[in-house]
Amino acid sequence: MNAIIDAALSRIRTVILLFCLAIIVGLSSLNSIPKESTPDISIPLAYVSIRHEGISPEDADRILYQPMHKELKSLDGLKEITSTASEGHLSIQLEFQSDIDIDEALVDVREAVDAAKGELPSATDEPKVKEINLSLFPVMVVGLAGNVDERVLFAVAKDLQEKIESIKGVLEAKIQGDREEVAEIIIDPAKLDSYNIDHGALFSLINNNNQLVAAGNLDTGTGRFAVKVPGLIEDTQDILSMPVKVDGDKVVRFADIAYGQRTYKDAKSRARINGKPALALEISKRLGSNIIETLAEVKALVNKEKANWPDGIEVTFNQDQSKEIKRTLADLFNNVLFATVLVMIIIVASLGARSSLLVGLAIPGSFLMGIMVLNFMGFTLNMVVLFALILSVGMLVDGAIVVTEYADRRMAEGHSNRAAFAEASKRMAWPIIASTATTLAVFLPLMFWPDTMGDFMSFIPLTVMITLTASLLMALIVIPALGAWLGKPGAIDDKALQTMQAAEQGNFEGLSGLTGRYVALLSTLIKSPLKTLMGVFAIMIATVFLYGSLGKGVEFFPAVDAEIALVDVRARGNLSLQERDALVRQVEKRLYDMTEIKTLYTTSFIAPPSDGKSAVDLVGRIQLELVDWQQRRLAVEILEDIRVRTQDIAGIIIETKVKEDGPAQGAPIQLEISGPHNETLLAVVAEIRRQLDQDPELRDIKDSRPLEGIEWELDVDREAASRLGASVSSVGSLVKMVTSGLNLGSYRPDDADDELDIRLRYPTADRTLDQIDDLRVSYQGQLVPISSFTTKTAHQKSGNIVRSGSNLRYMIDAEVQAGVNDVAKRLQIQAVLDQNPLPPGVQYRFKGNAEEMERTGSFLSSAFLLAIFMMVAILVTQFNSLYRAGLVLSAIVLSFAGVFMGLMIRGEPFGIVMSGVGMIALAGVVVNNNIVLIDTYAQLRKQGMAAADAALRTGAQRLRPVLLTTVTTVCGLIPMVYQLNIDLIGREILVDAPSSQWWTQLSTAIAGGLTFATVLTLLLTPCLLVLVDQRKDRRQAQALAQNTL
Repeated sequence: MNAIIDAALSRIRTVILLFCLAIIVGLSSLNSIPKESTPDISIPLAYVSIRHEGISPEDADRILYQPMHKELKSLDGLKEITSTASEGHLSIQLEFQSDIDIDEALVDVREAVDAAKGELPSATDEPKVKEINLSLFPVMVVGLAGNVDERVLFAVAKDLQEKIESIKGVLEAKIQGDREEVAEIIIDPAKLDSYNIDHGALFSLINNNNQLVAAGNLDTGTGRFAVKVPGLIEDTQDILSMPVKVDGDKVVRFADIAYGQRTYKDAKSRARINGKPALALEISKRLGSNIIETLAEVKALVNKEKANWPDGIEVTFNQDQSKEIKRTLADLFNNVLFATVLVMIIIVASLGARSSLLVGLAIPGSFLMGIMVLNFMGFTLNMVVLFALILSVGMLVDGAIVVTEYADRRMAEGHSNRAAFAEASKRMAWPIIASTATTLAVFLPLMFWPDTMGDFMSFIPLTVMITLTASLLMALIVIPALGAWLGKPGAIDDKALQTMQAAEQGNFEGLSGLTGRYVALLSTLIKSPLKTLMGVFAIMIATVFLYGSLGKGVEFFPAVDAEIALVDVRARGNLSLQERDALVRQVEKRLYDMTEIKTLYTTSFIAPPSDGKSAVDLVGRIQLELVDWQQRRLAVEILEDIRVRTQDIAGIIIETKVKEDGPAQGAPIQLEISGPHNETLLAVVAEIRRQLDQDPELRDIKDSRPLEGIEWELDVDREAASRLGASVSSVGSLVKMVTSGLNLGSYRPDDADDELDIRLRYPTADRTLDQIDDLRVSYQGQLVPISSFTTKTAHQKSGNIVRSGSNLRYMIDAEVQAGVNDVAKRLQIQAVLDQNPLPPGVQYRFKGNAEEMERTGSFLSSAFLLAIFMMVAILVTQFNSLYRAGLVLSAIVLSFAGVFMGLMIRGEPFGIVMSGVGMIALAGVVVNNNIVLIDTYAQLRKQGMAAADAALRTGAQRLRPVLLTTVTTVCGLIPMVYQLNIDLIGREILVDAPSSQWWTQLSTAIAGGLTFATVLTLLLTPCLLVLVDQRKDRRQAQALAQNTL
């Protein structure tokens, strides 16, 4: 290392040029690096979607899922397979192990699906396989609303969709509220009966006359010609002109019994923005794209296209994440700037302006080098990266402070600046390398954090490791080179110089001020090291006991105020879309006068979203975009107000929740009940639900049991039907004409990109339940009603069938009341379940946060043990002593008491993720002071000093750099601890900004633990050094005396 330092000091201009190049490239990277709010996270989930129109959940589970499950269950790395069979649809979610390459897994899934396709019914649509990724969730919603014709709005939306998806950074622009276009042939039942036309004949007629027949080539010897028989349908008029019955010279055409129209399929959902009918384009970005630039391009395109739209169409930009990202990045940049200024003020006060300038260069130098490396690695600049920069502000200058402070002392004693910085960098090289290595050692295991939470939090260790490595180069290479060129003695006056000399010479009576009082206290404690050790242990035990009594408990992930909230409207019964929409409108109207709501995005639907989190009785969802957080109450308070406003609306249940950023896991209580027998499961779920309903600390309780309702079943007497020339298929075709329409085929008109289905339907007035009994089949020229061989009965409506693997599964979800600790409530529920054994074959487990918390706690424990082992290896290598290595690590134990004290003072719960990461990060930071103290002590002992004298000199000499490094680290975190956002340029101070709420627990853990541990370290470490070395000295003295005798 000394050779590298000598080379740098002999080539100062080269070092400066390389440093300037790194700064320029870093600034360029800062400008060009993609920016986003939360990190791009690749979730190891695959999704298979299979549609089969009209299929029941039971048939979908039996006919569609079983063949798929047989092929999919043996995939490599598969962790869990969950299926949901619903009306007309089957969805399969495949969760893989976190170390599986999702791209390779998707290939395996597609191959398995292709292998199973042969066993699916011919009417089943092509299965779709896709990856679920956080970036697929919309980053902005473009709303199109207005009192214009529905067809016009659809056309504008589709045109806009194509143009938006052509933007480089846009992955998808999905239209919500759109309906698929179809060609409907509305048939008159009376005319159909009067002409005695069979429905089956209509189906064959369309298929046989909607074909392009390539009849081959004709070679006559005098030429070769292609012969074609064109017969493709090009518009609805082609259909209406087809003959359906010929009797002599009389021809009955479609136009005689029906009329045609191009329309849209029956609505399955309705959307409104601020009360107006709307379509919504949900914009998803590509992985790694710059979200701010991408959304700016989208807005520019939309504003340009507006000029070509008909009057009456309004456009809104909702849930615009670029605004949130700009604000979040600005807040965190302000915190970085303020932390830097705060650290600089402390350094200037301690080291003087010139020395502080050298130390201060370590901050932007390390930051920009770190951002440069992140940009080259293809990562984004997000709030996790920015917090990691804030976390590292104080640590970045530790090495620079130690080197500059040592050089200042040497220059004050008369050494040249070159010699002073050369000696400082060489003398402090190994302590700085060791302290940096121990810090890197605790962050390194966090790089291997599995699962979604690990992907989210891994940006912290990555950023810290890169910036700390850069700070090491700054401290040992760049700053000595700049100091040798520009350095002068710092803010060390004669009095300070005398104090330093007194500390080095052991003249403790000559010490004054803080150093003098510290040495006086230390000299007293050294005389009774065991009592000091017991006193420190008593303080630690008392702190932990106090937190156990007065603390706020444990939580998984911090709750953060959000600008997006949801109001779910739940209702039961066989409700039509119109009835569902009417209920949602009642809730919607109660919210119009709430000034804290910026935008209302309302959706009513026939079936709830198949996201696994929505209630089965969900009939509508109102998405709220709130005004800026400075101009409103907390989102949870607004939602509580909404609950009060809507509690008197009969027949509905209101459920509210804020949008969860980060690695969201849904409701705090998620209980899965699984087993092979449906009746047993339903009874168990009903009993558990009854008990939970009686708990006043829970709210928004829901389960996934089937809804109460009826469905009609038409049983066909096959024998009677066959006598009349009918069959189950022909009856089904007739019924479809009353329901969704009988699909006769498809055609591709000139003005459409996709094929349109041709559907045969009865008029709207004839689409009733009674009409089913009046349907007729033709038999020997007579029309016979199907009621003569069918029986129509009402049955309990079957709900969705959900399986986990091969077992049936039901979920019970619940929110906790404000002020209730969800972890404690979960343990309470678990204790009750364990006391009351479930029936054989029935199992339960907590999902969501509980599952993630268990995995996270297990990983963090393993990561901590691995970090401790790596630190021991580094320290034993440096000190060649297990005792001294253990003494360095004693600071970790001391710091944990400080963590609990800090959380107790701030009134924060212990967060498994944030506080856990904070404690691991703290382990690498607090040992640095012990390394400096013990290294100095070891050097003095080598010079032959007595243990007590060496300990006192160590404390006197290293007090200032130890306090400086601690204070700079703590001050860098103070804004985050107190949730402050101090804008020095805009001269504004904000408290409780959402961007700072994420990191309070982590910052408090590090700041509290470091402060507590530093104070105790300065008092305890010298005592423990003396305790062992005095005994060693006495034994050596006794041995020497015996040898002399």
